[in-house]
Amino acid sequence: MRRFGFMLCAAFLLPALAPAETWSGTLVDVMCKDRDLAGHTKKCALDCAKTGFGVVTADGKFIKFDETGNAKALAALKATNKETDLKVKVNGTLDGDVAKVESLEIQ
Repeated sequence: MRRFGFMLCAAFLLPALAPAETWSGTLVDVMCKDRDLAGHTKKCALDCAKTGFGVVTADGKFIKFDETGNAKALAALKATNKETDLKVKVNGTLDGDVAKVESLEIQ
C-alpha cells in the first residue's frame, strides 16, 4: 500500500517538475499559422481568436497554446499598440504538442 501511495504521488509531481522552456517567434492564431506571417496583423489575430493561438518559431515550427496561453495571448494582443510584426516570448512547458503557457510577452 505504501508503494502505491508513493507511485501515485510521483505520478502527480513529475509533470510539475518538467523544466520550463522559452520560445520566441511570431504570435499567430491557429487559422493563419500556415499563411505568410509578414502580412499578419493584430486585427486578423483578434478576428480569428476563437481558433486559439500559438507561436511560429524561427525554424517554422508551430507550437499551439493551452487555454491559459490563449487567454494570455488575447490579453496581450488587446493591450499592444503593435499592428504587425507580433514577435512574442513565451515561457512554459510542452505537454505533447501543446504549450502550457506560464508567461507571454509581446516584444
